[in-house]
Amino acid sequence: MASPEHVLTPRTGRVKAARRLATRRFREKERAFLAEGPQAVREALDAGTREAGQVREVYATPDVTARYPELVAAAGSRWQVVDDQVVAAISETVSPQGVVAVCDYLDVPLSSVLERSPRLVAVCAEVRDPGNAGAVVRCADAAGADAVILLGDSVDPYNPKAVRASVGSLFHLDVVVERDTAAAVSALQAVGLRVLAADGVADVDLFAAEQSGLLDGPTAWLFGNEAWGLPAATRALADTVVAVPIFGRAESLNLATAAAVCLYASARAGRTTPAEGRRP
Repeated sequence: MASPEHVLTPRTGRVKAARRLATRRFREKERAFLAEGPQAVREALDAGTREAGQVREVYATPDVTARYPELVAAAGSRWQVVDDQVVAAISETVSPQGVVAVCDYLDVPLSSVLERSPRLVAVCAEVRDPGNAGAVVRCADAAGADAVILLGDSVDPYNPKAVRASVGSLFHLDVVVERDTAAAVSALQAVGLRVLAADGVADVDLFAAEQSGLLDGPTAWLFGNEAWGLPAATRALADTVVAVPIFGRAESLNLATAAAVCLYASARAGRTTPAEGRRP
């Protein structure tokens, strides 16, 4: 751990390189992204114990260093003590949380997910808002999903806002980035996943789908864009279209809320006892 607080400055090459990771072009070039805040850094370091090379380095203020000795111990020589200006230079937030980690990309090929016979997958088609994408990752993790797949021109899952919105869940489950929507849906179906599209106009509502046993088997939920939903061509790829019923006067549910409701309905259908509610 580097101890002198001013060894690194906002003008230091390493700090400037970390700051550039706020831009997608540089993230893709370096295959690295930023995880900000104690919770995200904790999850990144924990993931690194299972996969070598997950965290490249951590920049933290003296205050955070004093408050989180367990993180310092986990990071070892990768932990760099810097002043507030350095963290502020790297951070994308108005009020930095005092610690930022530079992490390796962690997305995996779709084939590696399918090889493990997943039972629950969240699929985002053309999702553009990074906060929504990160929130879907968090919901999928909480519901015990095996993976999140971002299709087509969806937002980069390593966008700083998406990483923050996932609150560390990005490090818990497989993330897939796939351009070819039709090929991805076909591959999911080929390994026995029923693809259910969540849409306002549907063949069946969620409650009826659950009661009929439609959610009992391995399922991939297909969610569309925040503004216009699922394009007709993408909607047509699904085995069944399912609507979340709205009993009040709300025009619709936002993407993350709809994803949470659908994923938890599948989680409930696939579990038989309360003790199964948390994964080991």
